[in-house]
Amino acid sequence: MAHPAFVPSYVIASFVLGLVLVAWKLRNLGRRPAGLPPGPPTLPLLGNLHQMPTSSAHIQFRKWADEYGPVYSLILGTKTMIVLSSDVAIKELLDKRGTIYSDRPDMYLSQTVASGGHRLVVMRYGDTWRIIHRLIHNILNIKVAAKYIPYQDLENKFMLEGLLDTPENLFNHLRRFSFSLSTQMIFGYRCPRYDDRRLEELFYTVDGWGQVSESGTAQLADLYPILQKLPAFLLPAVNKAKHVNKVGTALYKGLWLQAKEDLKKGTGLPCICNDLLLAQQSEGLSDEAVAYIVGSLLEGGSDTTSATMYGFVQAMLVFQDVQKKAQEEIDRPDRLPTVDDYPNLPYIRCCVKESLRWMPTVILGVPHRVMKDDTYNGWKIPKDSTIINNVWGIHMDPDRCPEPRRFNPDRFAGDSTTLYESAHGEPLKRDNFNFGAGRRLCQGIHIAERSLFLGLSRILWGFNLNKALDSAGNPITPDINNLIGGITVHPKPFEIDIQPRSPERTKIIRQAVKDCEELVFPDSGQWKKVPEGMVFGAWKPA
Repeated sequence: MAHPAFVPSYVIASFVLGLVLVAWKLRNLGRRPAGLPPGPPTLPLLGNLHQMPTSSAHIQFRKWADEYGPVYSLILGTKTMIVLSSDVAIKELLDKRGTIYSDRPDMYLSQTVASGGHRLVVMRYGDTWRIIHRLIHNILNIKVAAKYIPYQDLENKFMLEGLLDTPENLFNHLRRFSFSLSTQMIFGYRCPRYDDRRLEELFYTVDGWGQVSESGTAQLADLYPILQKLPAFLLPAVNKAKHVNKVGTALYKGLWLQAKEDLKKGTGLPCICNDLLLAQQSEGLSDEAVAYIVGSLLEGGSDTTSATMYGFVQAMLVFQDVQKKAQEEIDRPDRLPTVDDYPNLPYIRCCVKESLRWMPTVILGVPHRVMKDDTYNGWKIPKDSTIINNVWGIHMDPDRCPEPRRFNPDRFAGDSTTLYESAHGEPLKRDNFNFGAGRRLCQGIHIAERSLFLGLSRILWGFNLNKALDSAGNPITPDINNLIGGITVHPKPFEIDIQPRSPERTKIIRQAVKDCEELVFPDSGQWKKVPEGMVFGAWKPA
């Protein structure tokens, strides 16, 4: 009879010691270390993973802020997340301490798989990001942004024509407006139709990227990097992320290369790509890198502007008193409002601010990462913690904004600051947090403000926005809390009855569009010549 092999005692002792060490480490895994901001109770190994919502996360994050305070922590396995639901905390950490809070956490599915490592909004902080950031600052600062007003004016008027002809396609008209405005500023070409293939590909990419980034697969792959090595069929969102990257890369690179060719031939219009062409040569940027720079600008300019305007229209259905008051202010000049009316329409400016507060499109911000250990109000903020800018939580704080789900522009009465000035001013008076914070503040904020001002003022000048009626003749009130999307959101599509306010105003809109049609070719809809007052950029390296 065979005897079992003899196992030396020191081997057994080493094995037992190893088990003890593993058990000791696992004992603390998932626990909230001493000194962190407070937060919901944790479970061993999981921390708060089991409590993370699979949908409407912004609602739960607001509830936790009510329970644990404006700065709280979540433990997600081995990772620490600090949630900032405080305007003061965001000012202190993301703005004033931007040197260590401007990084992004690793986002495998969002950046590596779905973006080829190039998407600017989630790019890690470093030399490449700084070069691109400086470049975009030079080509989107307030003085340069003003030269694109002819593009904004023209696209807005064609949008109004769309609302006259097919008001049932409101959402499509808003998306075409914001997309075509962005393509003009970035590439120098217009998108006259909302069923354009490139527009559809853009919003497929934006929506798909947001869904992939917010998926459970993405969260697990970031928390447990070993999962990134699994076959794609075991990670449900990977194939979707790859397809999003394929569609987006083809779209952005195609647009960039076409604009590059037109500019070299001398047939291109003034656009951001002109500056990028100069920068590519001095900075040694690849076509793939530049393609995602312009793609990131296209995404930001097209998605958030149209979503905010859609939210505003919904608010006008529900809060008819605001619509009436805004129209009374707009009606003083019996003509289409222009950007020159900005100083004289304070209530409309308040509507812009309230729209961004009431319908925050980047609902939980984009995560930051702290690059070294820090402290705040006596709490520890460990290196590599993910920092969440809880936009919804701040906007819906009843202490900051009484009756937060009421659309009330008067809460900004007397506030004459621009969106940019407000973002850099006193935190308790900051109007919104949609555009990010610190060094990650969206640099298209000047253009967005003008687009929203023109869009909101002219829609209310030309149209009455009424509730649609059901089969029994009863008004249909949309659910203002039913939001869809991923990282960016917008109201779930709703029914609406859009009516011109008068035959005279319809005639003014038609004439304005007719004047615009004289500026573009009838077959392609592209500009016949460079708009008056516009010049090519002249970006120079530092």
